[in-house]
Amino acid sequence: MLSIRPATVQDVPLLSTLIRELAEYEKELDAVEITESELARDGFGPDPKFRALIAEWDGQPAGYAFFFDFYSTWTGRHLFLEDLFVRLQFRGKGIGKSLMAQVAAIAQQENCRAMRWEVLGWNRSAIEVYRALGAEFLDDWNLMLLRGKPLRELAESAK
Repeated sequence: MLSIRPATVQDVPLLSTLIRELAEYEKELDAVEITESELARDGFGPDPKFRALIAEWDGQPAGYAFFFDFYSTWTGRHLFLEDLFVRLQFRGKGIGKSLMAQVAAIAQQENCRAMRWEVLGWNRSAIEVYRALGAEFLDDWNLMLLRGKPLRELAESAK
């Protein structure tokens, strides 16, 4: 039986584990830098930067959704779905779609105009699910990322 609930600070070790499992699935485990103390501070402190939902199947942790507020100058408030992950042994039970539905319900309750997320091009099964949900692919947009040394160099140029 599926249950979905908001994550609490007590779930930080579980969230950390699930984040690493997702990163391993995406062949990016070495890219994970976040610590449990950062997750606790940033998600459950006085000014939360994110929210998370935990999916449990028969009381066992099965997956999670990790999301935060995003603002568009054209349309206003959105929710950005950073992670959606279901453990391998729980796939095929509708857990991922249920997690997305819960995030969509939160978006609607909070008067958000959209949900946004990213998907890796090789993840064909996820792409098919998203297409079936009616998601639009923003093919004309390119995702950009500035980090590490280039980020530091640009920041230093502001001084």
